[in-house]
Amino acid sequence: MKLFVKRLGIALAALVLLLILFIAATWAPDRPVSDLQTRWAQPPSAFADVAGMSVHLRDQGQRDDPSPIVLLHGTSASLHTWEGWVRALQEKRRVVSFDLPGFGLTGPAPNDDYSIEAYVRFVGALLDHLGIQKCTLGGNSFGGYVAWMSALAMPERVEKLILIDSGGYPLPSGSLPIAFRMAQTPGLAPVVENLLPRSVVAASVRSAYADLGKVSRELIDRYYELALRQGNRRALVKHFQQAPIGANQNRIPELKLPTFILWGKQDRLVPVDLAERFHKDIAGSELLIFNDLGHVPQEEDPARTVAALQQFLGLK
Repeated sequence: MKLFVKRLGIALAALVLLLILFIAATWAPDRPVSDLQTRWAQPPSAFADVAGMSVHLRDQGQRDDPSPIVLLHGTSASLHTWEGWVRALQEKRRVVSFDLPGFGLTGPAPNDDYSIEAYVRFVGALLDHLGIQKCTLGGNSFGGYVAWMSALAMPERVEKLILIDSGGYPLPSGSLPIAFRMAQTPGLAPVVENLLPRSVVAASVRSAYADLGKVSRELIDRYYELALRQGNRRALVKHFQQAPIGANQNRIPELKLPTFILWGKQDRLVPVDLAERFHKDIAGSELLIFNDLGHVPQEEDPARTVAALQQFLGLK
């Protein structure tokens, strides 16, 4: 009995030691936005006071564009996901990208409201701030959800819609990356808000790509460091609680504007069959599927995907 107790004590001590080492290795406190701006807010980045937040944005291209292209990133992403597209589009169009509330350098909403309605109001407020009366609105993943809900809320302002591997319908169980599943798990909020293994972020980024050879160290750095922006991890937990994907799927057939649906067939988060559902539910929409791309096709292969968009917009 004494031998058993002794061995149990040794095992428990070893377990506690491993736990301490794990916490020490993965402890990642919030970082103030000022520490991140030097690397991730290089020109032409700017910050604008909108809805009580200092919003990180880039407003590029032709200032006389009567209907600028406004692009919305997905969950835990940032305006950087559009860099390849912006380089190609700005020659002929005005292109606006920004970090949504709770993400990137913009950081958390002051009222902790991350409902889809709050995001739609934010998009309207940003358009007002920039003096944009009409636009072509596009979004990837959660940004696509915000885009089409904004098009329904502001039909007089959104002339065309671009949906890239968009949220809108319920997702298959188990399709979320591990970091997102942790954020959705009750009781894990303190862990998510204080511990962040870089390996977890790396795995989540890789799950969004079909070609893992394109997942560079700098790309993982970007997602990892921006996740550490003060308040972003706490906001992510609230985001999943307040803005469930699929809650408004019955409204998708109400969309009556020119819509371009672009998808990566290798998407493991939002399966390609949902692209077909969007295409079926949005009358007159155009659908293009890239067989070899994943969840962020605009980031994984900006050249091919933006060429397809330029065709839709009549820029080629």
